[in-house]
Amino acid sequence: MKPMFHSAAGKRHFPQTDYFFHSGFGEWRGYASPDDGDSRSEFRNFYNLGREFRIEAARERAKEMAVFALIVATSAWPVIYMVVTVVKLLNKGRP
Repeated sequence: MKPMFHSAAGKRHFPQTDYFFHSGFGEWRGYASPDDGDSRSEFRNFYNLGREFRIEAARERAKEMAVFALIVATSAWPVIYMVVTVVKLLNKGRP
C-alpha cells in the first residue's frame, strides 16, 4: 500500500531540489585534455586491456578444461572397466 500524501486543494508537491549543487569539477574550463594526465596512447591502453582480458580468459579456460577432464575421466571409468571385464571373459573361453 502506497503512503498517502496530504496536499492542499489538489496541488502536487514535488521534492525540493538543491539548485546550488556542484559536481566537483573544480578546475574544469569547458574542454577535456586529450591524454587525461596519462602519457600512454589510447592504442597502448586498448592493447593492455585486451592482453589482460586474454590472460584472464586463458586462466578461466584452463580451470574449465581441468573440471571437464575430471568429468570425462569419471564417466569413462565404468566403460573402461566393462571392456576389460568382457575381454577377460572372452579370453577365458567356454566352460
